[in-house]
Parts: sequence; structure tokens; C-alpha cells
Amino acid sequence: MALSRTTRVNLLLGNGHFLSHFYSLCLPPLFLAWQSAFDVSFAELGLAVALMAGASATMQTPVGFLVDRYGARPFLIGGALLMSLCITTMGFATSFWQILVLAPLSGMGNSVFHPADYAILSGSVDKDRMGRAFALHTFSGNLGFAAAPPLMALLATTIGWRAGLIMVGLLGVPVAISIILQSGILKDQAHDETAHADPALSGRDLLTSRTMLLFFGFFLLGSMAGAGVQSWLITILHTVKGMALEVASSALTGYMVGSTAGVLVGGWFADTYKRHVLSFAVILTIASAVLTLAVEWMPASGLVIIALMFASGLALGASRTPRDIMLKDAAPPGQIGKVFGFVSAGLPLGSALTPVPFGFLIDRGHPELILVFVAVLLLASLLCVGTARSSARRTVVVAAE
Repeated sequence: MALSRTTRVNLLLGNGHFLSHFYSLCLPPLFLAWQSAFDVSFAELGLAVALMAGASATMQTPVGFLVDRYGARPFLIGGALLMSLCITTMGFATSFWQILVLAPLSGMGNSVFHPADYAILSGSVDKDRMGRAFALHTFSGNLGFAAAPPLMALLATTIGWRAGLIMVGLLGVPVAISIILQSGILKDQAHDETAHADPALSGRDLLTSRTMLLFFGFFLLGSMAGAGVQSWLITILHTVKGMALEVASSALTGYMVGSTAGVLVGGWFADTYKRHVLSFAVILTIASAVLTLAVEWMPASGLVIIALMFASGLALGASRTPRDIMLKDAAPPGQIGKVFGFVSAGLPLGSALTPVPFGFLIDRGHPELILVFVAVLLLASLLCVGTARSSARRTVVVAAE
């Protein structure tokens, strides 16, 4: 049975987004092997991941400008190949400095996916299915995050870390080839021919506008909250609640599974109830914050804690697709690449900001405050999204006049 064009678009972009997230987490499982092979410190090992993430976050906005001007497909294909070949080449490294050179190059390749994918989805998918398409895109990335650590650990122990990197790195080549062969169905976003003649200037004005800065804050604060849970939940439950490490780990797994499943729920809602995406996102973000506080304040059993964290992740995950849809609606025609490149850079930045100060709180003997701050961050993010949505609507009205 022939697949519909929308399904084929989702599969092509989903495969690339899966690898993008997979490659982002494929290095940490190799740290112990690299320490033995290259005689490096843990700080040096961490530098490889920091360089990859930093390059990806830094390049997203410039790539977004290029996507809007020249089209998304060339950058999507080039980024996939660059990322793939860098990971493959790491398998041949004879010195750690070579890893440190390849890591930011891989991050540069990785930077194309958010601006290019959202530009293509906006131009290739029917409006009635846009929410589900965005949800599947996020879902595929989450699967890449989930698959990377266990698969890389398995490959490193069975065929060795070099062969493992070469194997997973080369997976990007057929993905890039499939995008080339099917590029005819990947339509770019619609452009507004009456836009300002200097797209770089108008782009700068757009990204520094009140609306986009507020959306950036919404993405940033939500990412900070999520990183706090992912980094420290196990430690908090073990230290404060006295839970066994296995049960505490299960609570984090429940949170991650709920978050991943929630994305699909949010996609369905965004397509079915388009007029209520803001209310949906606000209610579910509040629910996630309340459930997180309940984990901290309720004297509950391990099973109840796992259920609460699953529900918290489900609520937060379901709010994410409406968030992305609101950002797409706020982006002017032809400028989706730079908008998503800039705003989604708040995600890796938020993930980088939270772990250290939260770890400091634990060191100072206050692990019970972490989940409280997570809830505060989630509630603070609502101030950004509500104001951003209102600001975007006022801008549309003014432009129409």
C-alpha cells in the first residue's frame, strides 16, 4: 500500500531527527573506554560533549537565516552528512584532540535539524495534520535520546567502541541519500513576497522582538525544569525519600516515558482543538508543576511516586506540541527557519544552566528544594508563553491594519 505524502515526509524527517538526538548522546557511554584509550581526565571527556552541544546551540540561529533565504533541503542533507561522517571518523581517532575537533563539527551538522525540519514541515504538511506532524518529529527525537546510551554501551562491549562509532555513524549516509531521492516531496515554507527587502535586517528585528524573546524564555525555563528532574531526581528520591536506587531510577524512567508519550497526545489535541492550544499548554504545565510538588511533599510509596512522575512527564510532554504550534503561528511567512533556530536554542541552553546550581543546593544540604524550584520554573514559564501569545496576536492585528 502506497504511503501518503504526509506520512513519507514525517518518516524522512523523523529518521533524521532520530539520528540527530541519537548522535547527541552517543559519546557519554564511551567515556570509560576513551579514558583508557587516550589517558584523559573526566573534565576533558566532558569537554567533547560540551563542544558538540555548544556548536549545535550556537549555529542554530545562523543556519535558520540561511534556511529561510536559500531553502531547507540543501542544509538538511549537508548537515546529516557532516554529522554522520564526523561520528564515523571518531572511530578512527588516534588521539583525543581529534575527537575534540570532530565534536563541534558534528554539532554544526546537528544544528540544521530544527530550523530545516520545521521549515519543511510547515510547507509540506496539511494544516489539519500539523500538530501530529510536529508531535511525531519531537517523538522521533526523544526515541533517539532513549536509544543512544544502551545501544552504544552494548556495541562498545561487544564489537568495541571504534567499530560501534563507525557502524552508527554510517547510518546517517542512507538517511541523507533517502532525503535526496525523496526531496521532491519536501516543500519549503511559504514566503511572503512583500517582506522587507533585507531579510537579515528584518530577521534581526524579528528575533529581538518582544514576542520572540518571550517564546525563547518559555523554551528556556521549561528546559531548565526538565534538566533539573533528569539530572537530580534519582539523587533526590534516594536522599530525601530514602528510596532504593532501583526504585528511584524507575521513577525517572516513568517520567521520561510519560514525557515521550505525552508528545503524541499533545499533537492530537493541537489538530483537534486548534483554538484552545494556549489553554491546553497552560493547564498541563500547571498540572506537571503540581504533580512534581506532590512527589516532594507527599509521604508516598515507591509505586505512587513512579505513577506521579509518569503523570508529571505525560502532562509536560503533552504541552510541548501546542508550544511548538504557537511558535509556528507567531512566525511570519518565510521566517520559520530563523525563528525555530533561535527559540529552540533555548533548549540546550536551559539544559546546561540547571544541573550545576541544583547540584550546589544538594551539596549545601538542601535536596528538598530542587523539585520546588522545578515547579517554580514551570510556573514562571507560563508568564512568558501567555504574554508571547498575546503579543503575537496584537502584532498580527496591527499588520492587518
